[in-house]
Amino acid sequence: MRRSRTDEAGRVTLDDAKVKANASRHKVMSYDRMLKDEERLKQEIADMMAQADSADDEQFGDRHGDEIPDELARGESRLAKIREARAALEAAARQKAAEHAAKMEAEGRDHRTAPDTAVPEDKDQWNFTDPESKIMKTSNNGFDQCGKAQIVTTEDQIIVAADVTNQANDVRHVEPMVDQLQSNIAAAKLTCGVKEFLADAGCFSEEDTKTITDAGMNPSIATQRLKHNEQILECAKGLPAGDLTPKQLMARRLRTKKGKQTYAKRKWMVEPVFGQIKACRGFRQFFLRSLNKMQGEWTIVCLTHNLLKAFNAFSSLGPARMWKAKITTANSACTAFGISDRLLPHSSSGQASVPYPHRGHAGDKHLRIK
Repeated sequence: MRRSRTDEAGRVTLDDAKVKANASRHKVMSYDRMLKDEERLKQEIADMMAQADSADDEQFGDRHGDEIPDELARGESRLAKIREARAALEAAARQKAAEHAAKMEAEGRDHRTAPDTAVPEDKDQWNFTDPESKIMKTSNNGFDQCGKAQIVTTEDQIIVAADVTNQANDVRHVEPMVDQLQSNIAAAKLTCGVKEFLADAGCFSEEDTKTITDAGMNPSIATQRLKHNEQILECAKGLPAGDLTPKQLMARRLRTKKGKQTYAKRKWMVEPVFGQIKACRGFRQFFLRSLNKMQGEWTIVCLTHNLLKAFNAFSSLGPARMWKAKITTANSACTAFGISDRLLPHSSSGQASVPYPHRGHAGDKHLRIK
């Protein structure tokens, strides 16, 4: 019988996948088009108001004549939404400029950024269905409104960290995922610490490598993408030169025999998990809108994935041991994802008890858990 390692996490890997958001890509407007449509709508509304003022009273029938026509109401409503979206884009541009200026000043460098006068770029977009989802390039070489779902998995394909972001750049996500990984491991009380952290080429940066090293893990992150059937160059024998950059050192490490074997494990540690969630369970689109709700939805999907893995891992045990192990593991999974409600019922003596299923009377007997 294969030993279950659902309570260990010696090696983990990070990956992400784009999941379609509950938003239409046809409800997107760029900042440049907002400015043009705003002027056009203001002119159209002014023209309609002028026509209404000069219209004959017979045009209104029994009405008083001060009602707003449906066409004019639709124009004013659309103008208000465009102005609101434009203001949000401009506020985001000023915030981004302020963060950039603060970073430059902290590093002691001069900058020419004026946060108060910063404006969005013409191609910056706003989605009226779900503004927090973003246009991303998908695997079919097309573009769609998506959220980027991220997971950190163990060698047993157990998810130990999960998040959703609307940023296409992977480099910015390593540090928050490492922080969440350590927090979840502490909450779940895993018996083994994480020693190795694997990630693909999109996650490499010197800052993220240092973050992983400071967390006590050995990073193995690809430094470049390889074309199909392209082979990795062999590593030169001997000690590395002393003038190599962190990126060159990482590339050299992955070209060694041990480095190749370690990084190759990423394929079956994390890639199948997305396949199981998308293809087997049919989760290909978020049903909720806004980033916060998408994060909650993705957390539930990852939690149920862990429960399925744990239940299958203990399926070969006897009934009593199986139910004890299953519910104990379910409690650990809930704790790791911030769900405090315990699944185990408690008897009057304070001891946790688990229903012992048997033929005829599934809830009559209870197995004591010491």
